[in-house]
Amino acid sequence: MTQKRPYGTWDSPIGVDDLTARTVTLSQLRVDRDATMWVEGRANQGGRNVLLRKGRVGITEEVLPMIEGTILPDVRTRVHEYGGRAYAVHEGVIVFSHAGDDRVYKFDLNDQTPGIIPLTELSKRRYGDFHIADVRDVVYAVCEDHTGEGEPKNYLVSIPLDGSGAREPERVKTLYDKTDFVAAPTLSPDGTKLAWLTWNHPHMPWTSAKLHVASISFEGDIDQMVTVVGQKDVAVYEPRWTAAGDLIHVDDSSGWANLYRTEGFEWHEGEDLNAWTTRLRTRRLHPSQKAFSHPHWQLGLHSFDNLDEDHLICSWAEGPYWHLGTVRLDNGQLETWHTDWRPVGNVAAYNGRVVMLADSDTRTPAIVQIKNGEVTELRSSTWTDLPERVISKPEPIEWPTEDGEISHGYYYPPASPSFTAPEGELPPLIVMIHGGPTSAARPGLTLSQQFWTSRGFAILDVNHRGSTGWGRPYRERLNGNWGEMVVSDAETGVQYLVDKGLADPKRVAIRGGSAGGFATLLALATSKTFTAGTSLYGIADLAALVKETHKFESRYIGRLVGSSDLSDPVWAEKSPINHIENVEAPLLLLQGSEDHVVPPSQAQMMKDALEKLGRTVQLKIYEGEGHGFVRSDTIQDALLTELDFYKHAWGIASAK
Repeated sequence: MTQKRPYGTWDSPIGVDDLTARTVTLSQLRVDRDATMWVEGRANQGGRNVLLRKGRVGITEEVLPMIEGTILPDVRTRVHEYGGRAYAVHEGVIVFSHAGDDRVYKFDLNDQTPGIIPLTELSKRRYGDFHIADVRDVVYAVCEDHTGEGEPKNYLVSIPLDGSGAREPERVKTLYDKTDFVAAPTLSPDGTKLAWLTWNHPHMPWTSAKLHVASISFEGDIDQMVTVVGQKDVAVYEPRWTAAGDLIHVDDSSGWANLYRTEGFEWHEGEDLNAWTTRLRTRRLHPSQKAFSHPHWQLGLHSFDNLDEDHLICSWAEGPYWHLGTVRLDNGQLETWHTDWRPVGNVAAYNGRVVMLADSDTRTPAIVQIKNGEVTELRSSTWTDLPERVISKPEPIEWPTEDGEISHGYYYPPASPSFTAPEGELPPLIVMIHGGPTSAARPGLTLSQQFWTSRGFAILDVNHRGSTGWGRPYRERLNGNWGEMVVSDAETGVQYLVDKGLADPKRVAIRGGSAGGFATLLALATSKTFTAGTSLYGIADLAALVKETHKFESRYIGRLVGSSDLSDPVWAEKSPINHIENVEAPLLLLQGSEDHVVPPSQAQMMKDALEKLGRTVQLKIYEGEGHGFVRSDTIQDALLTELDFYKHAWGIASAK
């Protein structure tokens, strides 16, 4: 029997422990022949990233022993601050970055006698995006060098697998250092060609990047180099070789992130070793309004893989959902695979066996295997069983913007098998703004959202103009319009739900992290739609941020703002700190003390300014946390603080 209780006061089966002690994050899924490997982020271990392996016999085990017998490995890289691919594996040989000292280490599952051995010296250099080339006895990697003054240097390196680079640092060879950024090194199957990506300030890898291929000399140096993709304002993603020695990549020269195949790298007896440079030919495999990859916020994207000699296994975004299927290498024919799971941007394969990170409306992210037509869940991200009646399923929606375009999002209604609201009451609404802003909200079951809906809150998860997945023109609508366009799309989304009777217009919160936090602050300063706001490591002063933030994004804001000149008035006009007098709704600020992307000074200046005006503002700074919270105590406290904040802001009598 259901009870009548006001929205926001419902008892929920989802507690903060479910989001920490009973939940892990899954990432960096790869296959090594019959084994499946991945990284788990464990909040209950202080956010440690653990490398796990599931072999043919079905046993899941932590792979790496302790470093020097005393230190638990933390498989994470800090390149670009956002990290990403922190390990590589090839026939049992594992190379990884340890977050505790930023060194690169090797562990051989075939010969565990020496244990973990260092491959690089202890220094102010960070490494990531590893690619093991056993044919040359090296691992290729991106190096981010913080040893000098000013911005760190990024370059492509080869690291000897025998450990000599740890004893003789000069053995770590710099291969390419002529651009601001490098990424995605990958060696051809015959060991003769190396492909990689580059880009320069003020661009990001999703605004303009280049794809290079070079022959590698006997000594291991770059010999002859060709730029395969180098058009202005074209983004390139995920270079990957086929078994036959052709190069696959994704680029958005058509306006959509489509697959391309480059042929002609083979060498014929009797010809010059660099004859390949004159006969390369590139063609689009499957022209369509589909996105076969997504922006390089992190290293090591893996949205597709070789399935067999004739097919790629691919994931792609089309409309509000991601899909899985094959693309033929010869003619680009696409075949969709229909399962109950949707891929979450990480697919890998070996010998016809496919593994992917996936979720659904009723299942949290998991590692899923498809083999011989059979679908098996190998690892779930959570150990909490939710009755389906508790689950709020996302409803894809779109709505007209103020200027006659379309914005997108997902609506999650309140859901509980035990409670209903009194007749006539409308639910409070939490509007979620994703980060980036070049990122995207996606549907699927996450406990962090169900935490709210199971308590009687509705959610609008916004894919404002500028989000990824609807083609390059949609994403570029944000250029020069960042801030006000995000706020406007959120406002019209709220109005759309209010008009349909799905949200209480007097109880609308906006919340988000990073760029989403910036949108939150600007919304409270420029709009009366929102009656509360939560900013997680959000931006208050754009010009001040540019002077303090990390190299990766340091020029990006200029494109979004519409000017690279910090003296241009537009920088002040778009900064929430300069509209502080208009903030009337209560504001909660959540911030990590060690955030090198958005420093704590941004939250502090917002709090100080609002307090001087007598406004309702609360700031919590979590010691040791960075740009995103990873420790269980932080995650739990932040959630409970936010819940209590809305309770007081809206006069909700009881919230559990």
